[in-house]
Amino acid sequence: MLAGEGLQASNKGVRVYFSGKERNVVDGPFTEAKELIAGFWIWQVKSMEEAVEWAKRSPFQDGQLELRQVFETEDFGEELTPDLREQEDRMRTQTAAKA
Repeated sequence: MLAGEGLQASNKGVRVYFSGKERNVVDGPFTEAKELIAGFWIWQVKSMEEAVEWAKRSPFQDGQLELRQVFETEDFGEELTPDLREQEDRMRTQTAAKA
């Protein structure tokens, strides 16, 4: 497994719609979708705005992209106890060693 992070709620995401060369950005939240998610990209950017700028450069002519943040350790606050943090670190080390 290369990544096992969960995605934050869609109210923190945006969708970029493509129609020819036109780009339209819509802020979340989004209702649950029944569409198949065919794949994903993980970008390391400083802000959602920077991610949107990257998405607008995509070569798509039609369709849409949904941008969402990946949870960071800090997002869990005190719920992520020192024991859980240690377990997470151990799992990541084991996964990296297998890759």
